[in-house]
Amino acid sequence: MSEQGLLKAQEKMRAAAVDETAITVFTHYYRELERGATGLIREAEVEPLTDVAQLADVETGPRERAEALDKTVLLRLNGGLGTSMGMDRAKSLLTVRDGKSFLDLIVRQVRHTRATTGARLPLVLMNSYRTHRDSLEALAGYPDLPVDGLPLDFLQNAEPKILADGLMPAIWPSNPALEWCPPGHGDIYPALLGSGLLERFLDLGYRYAASANSDNLGAAPDGRIAAWFAASGAPYAAEICLRTPADVKGGHLVIRKRDRQLILRETAQTASDEMRYFTDGERHPYTHTNNLWFDLEALHRALTERGGVLGLPLIRNEKTLDPTDPTSPRVYQLETALGAAIETFPGATAIAVGRDRFLPVKTTNDLLLLRSDVYQMGEDAVPRLAAGRAPQVDLDPRHYRTIAGFEARFPAGPPSLAQADQLRVQGDWTFGAGVVARGTVTLPDTGRPERVPDAAQLP
Repeated sequence: MSEQGLLKAQEKMRAAAVDETAITVFTHYYRELERGATGLIREAEVEPLTDVAQLADVETGPRERAEALDKTVLLRLNGGLGTSMGMDRAKSLLTVRDGKSFLDLIVRQVRHTRATTGARLPLVLMNSYRTHRDSLEALAGYPDLPVDGLPLDFLQNAEPKILADGLMPAIWPSNPALEWCPPGHGDIYPALLGSGLLERFLDLGYRYAASANSDNLGAAPDGRIAAWFAASGAPYAAEICLRTPADVKGGHLVIRKRDRQLILRETAQTASDEMRYFTDGERHPYTHTNNLWFDLEALHRALTERGGVLGLPLIRNEKTLDPTDPTSPRVYQLETALGAAIETFPGATAIAVGRDRFLPVKTTNDLLLLRSDVYQMGEDAVPRLAAGRAPQVDLDPRHYRTIAGFEARFPAGPPSLAQADQLRVQGDWTFGAGVVARGTVTLPDTGRPERVPDAAQLP
């Protein structure tokens, strides 16, 4: 049955004009699924990573920084729709500050770095078919952005969802789009190869790539890291930072005992009975930022030698075919993680960076912080803490989870949080203008809509 399932899936992908490199990679992971691979990494198989190079100790000169940046391509993962926050278009188009979206601010970061260093520094998005059009329309207002005739994006591949019962490609006539899924952001490597962009970068004299999520404005172009990576001679490097309570479920690097290789472990690769180890911030003190650096020559060599299959560990993601219908069939999505490539490159390394390099916006809690006076943003469009540290924000998801609900409850903008340690909102509260929060603030659930008056001082 599974052999027939693979053939049907391959036929489906070819009929949809999916790139042959992507089909080869999908075939590899389908075989892994057949063999019962789950991608689980047991705690007994690894050791925590505690001894790591620190960016604070790196010393580089302006010439080295500019030269390294001039050989660097900026890649941004831009395939997400922000569905967890109720969005139906590219998450990077969400307004962050002063009427500017993530994409607007990323462009400002790139322009500023080009102006101050002279580096070419192309920006290329990895879009999905759902984010491609909107994102390029947004970037059309920046005619100076493309360089060297390079495109502003390339497309992430798509693959069939596989029925957990029988391993056949899923069929859902009422909404055929639900039959497909992205292969995870680890698809960036075969997508770069299959699109021809990887060879194009090399032909134009680029040697390095710096990738990050488009919702992380902390991952601005950084000449110090570029120069450090160039001097290291490493084929691959990951930025990590000290964990906070907000990172307990984020991925982290560990050392595989059998060969001392650095590997990435994600939540989906952790057995449920071992989550206590995974979330232990003292045992595993660093979180993986998904800010990654790789040598384009080393990547091209590895991909061509392996027929496009880099060999990242499978993440078998089990879901319902229709995410909104719990009675729909169970399916497997065969995924890989971008950061898992660290284990495929002997000599790969990591560098510990400050928390300022890791400011992802995954929830409206994060968005409120980034919009508030906790952060300041200069001409370089890099968010910097105005206070000593960011407070913890916990907004009631029943009312604030979606962007629509969030915006409706902060019609006059965010409260001042620069002097706050914690803001916890329970229930349905709408904030007036000029609200200031200090110390620890908890707004209780009264069972009815409430309002924080204009100019209120909390607590």
